[in-house]
Amino acid sequence: MGTSPNGAAKSSSDEFVREPLGVRERITSDGSSPWPVEPGRYRLVAARACPWANRAVIVRRLLGLEPVISMGIAGPLHDERSWRFHLDPGDRDPVLGIEWLRSAYEAAVPGYDKGVTVPAMVEVASGKVVTNDYKALEFDLATQWTRFHRPGAPDLFPERHRDEIEEVSEGVFTDVNNGVYKCGFAKGQASYEKAYAALFARLDTLAERLSARRYLVGDTITEADVRLWVTLARFDAAYHGHFKCNRQKLSEMPVLWAYARDLFQTPGFGDTIDFEQIKQHYYGVHHELNPSGIVPVGPDVTTWLTPHGREELGGRPFGDGTPPGPPPAAERVPSLA
Repeated sequence: MGTSPNGAAKSSSDEFVREPLGVRERITSDGSSPWPVEPGRYRLVAARACPWANRAVIVRRLLGLEPVISMGIAGPLHDERSWRFHLDPGDRDPVLGIEWLRSAYEAAVPGYDKGVTVPAMVEVASGKVVTNDYKALEFDLATQWTRFHRPGAPDLFPERHRDEIEEVSEGVFTDVNNGVYKCGFAKGQASYEKAYAALFARLDTLAERLSARRYLVGDTITEADVRLWVTLARFDAAYHGHFKCNRQKLSEMPVLWAYARDLFQTPGFGDTIDFEQIKQHYYGVHHELNPSGIVPVGPDVTTWLTPHGREELGGRPFGDGTPPGPPPAAERVPSLA
């Protein structure tokens, strides 16, 4: 089974199969793993283009962990060698000193032959990837790093709602987060149509759920919202055309479009998004889907700033907490205004 930098595995069947994660460690506060919670020890490597990385970036923002976990941003373009720091001076991450993220994987696992994916948490001193398990990473940021959360940080995994969060998120992952990839990388008509049907059936179910409630679980933002939103944010810019998810645009699905705009306009979500990098990645890297490499000019992204009206449904975005402050200057994305 071959690999690609975005974690896709080449399968002998017509269906897209996501490759298992290669470095599945944990960073914990109770000594249950070799990697302890420690400010300044780790660097989160992400990419603005990648939805899986975007999840970790949002969680870090919402919890206010910027002062204790630095962040490196790989550029939107890469090849078979892996994600590359081509936006940084000298094409190298200024902290890790590497050009290709693969170097950090190989430092951790000599001869590493699995997917080189983001997000990846890297130990700064050794230059080794500690984990690329995005799901566990987000949970641990929310539950293991609590001593370093900002005052007013939200509870993204409320104990009383964890089972419901996981139940909702499992369907989101299978049919939406991964579903758009199953559409885009299907190698046969039947596989594509199966994934397409599952994707839009799930989106219809989610729209029905969100028609009478502001957030997916409870009355506050939880990890379930983070997981769904990163795919919705990329839908019209990439998945509708590039991945053939074209029954409707997100902007033609009233409930989900309003929900997505509501979160985009919530601090910690829209301020992590760079639509140009998203398009540059999807249209510029997947040569089998877009051989010309031409990146579309549209859609008009200023519509993300239009009123959404979701406040009428109630809900408290941060529960008893408060919104995060502005992102650090070095991490700001282009404004849509």
